[in-house]
Amino acid sequence: MIRVAFAGALLAALGTAPLQCGHGNDSKLRTEDDAGDALYALAQDFHAKGDDQASKQTLRYLVEHYPSNRHVPEARAELGGATAPNPGAGLPGDTERARVDAGK
Repeated sequence: MIRVAFAGALLAALGTAPLQCGHGNDSKLRTEDDAGDALYALAQDFHAKGDDQASKQTLRYLVEHYPSNRHVPEARAELGGATAPNPGAGLPGDTERARVDAGK
């Protein structure tokens, strides 16, 4: 009798597990930023401080490296739809780091 009750309880628990655990990837419920979110925030910070070149470079990097990020449509709009690869589209400071590394 105990085995039947245990088996029934186990089946009931396993049968409802997807209802307890299943959920979609709703970006409104996120509690942490991912890399793309951080890049978008960094671009906004550069813009607020008047460094529009760094802002645009960061937005291009976001679009090129994290195309499925939720901020990509906004980034494209801020770039004026320009999403073509740009040789200097790395993060601000990358060019300087490359020059320093090349000189070693």
